[in-house]
Amino acid sequence: MNAVATSPLHLARTAAVFTCILAALAGLMFGLDIGVIAGATPFIQKEFQISDQVIEWIVSSMMLGAAVGALGASWMSSLLGRKRSLILGAVLFVAGSLLCGGAASAQVLVLARFVLGLAIGIATFTAPLYLAEVAPEKIRGAMISLYQLMITIGILVAFLSDTAFSYSGNWRWMLGVIAIPGALFLLGLFLLPDSPRWLMMRGRTQDAREVLRRLRGEDALVEREMADIAEQLGTPQRGWHLFLENRNFRRSVGLGVLLQLMQQFTGMNVVMYYAPRIFENIGYDQQAQLWFTAMVGLTNVLATFIAIGLVDKLGRKPILYAGFAVMSLGLGVVGTMMHVGMTTHAEQLFTVVMLLVFIVGFAMSAGPLIWTLCSEVQPLKGRDFGIGCSTFTNWIANMVVGATFLSLLHGIGNAATFWLYAGLNLVFIVLTIWLVPETKGVTLEQIERNLMAGLPLRRIGTSAADTRRIS
Repeated sequence: MNAVATSPLHLARTAAVFTCILAALAGLMFGLDIGVIAGATPFIQKEFQISDQVIEWIVSSMMLGAAVGALGASWMSSLLGRKRSLILGAVLFVAGSLLCGGAASAQVLVLARFVLGLAIGIATFTAPLYLAEVAPEKIRGAMISLYQLMITIGILVAFLSDTAFSYSGNWRWMLGVIAIPGALFLLGLFLLPDSPRWLMMRGRTQDAREVLRRLRGEDALVEREMADIAEQLGTPQRGWHLFLENRNFRRSVGLGVLLQLMQQFTGMNVVMYYAPRIFENIGYDQQAQLWFTAMVGLTNVLATFIAIGLVDKLGRKPILYAGFAVMSLGLGVVGTMMHVGMTTHAEQLFTVVMLLVFIVGFAMSAGPLIWTLCSEVQPLKGRDFGIGCSTFTNWIANMVVGATFLSLLHGIGNAATFWLYAGLNLVFIVLTIWLVPETKGVTLEQIERNLMAGLPLRRIGTSAADTRRIS
């Protein structure tokens, strides 16, 4: 047997990666819930004879529930722990999926989607937080990006499932079948360890040491991380009190809120929720709309590997610059083609390709990296509160996008709607230059030291050596 494969360090790395993968499956549940509604809405609208405005409520009620869930998750994550919060989210996910499948009216469907939203709000708050706290720093970016990859896989699976059920028009199976992976995820969560940082916050130092020993392997690494966490826990302030009393913490919370606004207003969820309607406007029939929607999901999955492969090599900011530029180009061209009209099949296909280019831009950049940055820039004592604020913002902005897209199409037209989102992506390039830090290869503790020392936000990812050199 290979001695390296059985060394404590190798076994610990394997355990850490396995733990991160299992936790990142929360993203799969998120993706299933995002993707499943896109293919179901045409059949729901036909059965219940409802307007576009009601469809917007069915779509966006999930985001309202997620905003509420994210607020509660901040409290639950601190009191119950990251693991138990994820378990509660999985239970609600299964219940909400079953309720969606059995909905007897549009009103019941809105309520069921709200319950699903509660589950997703808990998961989107807790999973990145948990991943940031258990992943070794050298692979932290990749492991948090894995969460985004799971979201994209969930979206793809939901799109393919919708396409399969579309031939019978059975939207109830489209919405209800995702309870099966939800139940499997729930069972898997019982294998996770508690976060070592949360254990130390609760005074369970020896338990935290045992978890770190299992995930790091070397006693020297374990003791160094224990010392770093203990140092940060010595800060007397936390959460809301820290927000009121510490200007630097307010800056990190504000940055997290801004990052989530940037992610949501790229226009990505417009495509995720309403892809069949977009492809209808391009000129395709119902079956083609769903197959192209599945292609959107596949492109989303494949392009996410770009971020996972490059985030810990090139860094966060260069990838964000490229992503926002590509997204602006893609949506700008789609809007232009809708403005001039598509009279040939080649022009229709070109428009579809440019929409897929937009998907690539998002999946390689803002999709995974915004979650990575939001989990990295918050100080330990206020991390639950800070990530709670940014996650709440994510879902409120998400709800605004979901509840306004069809109205925008009716109000200002197809072309102007896509041009609007293209212009926003250009604005986000400027904001990234001005405010977003580069956090590649820097420990969470060093980022916190820089933040609390009052460094400009764009420089809080400076390494300890560089900080000393500057000072």
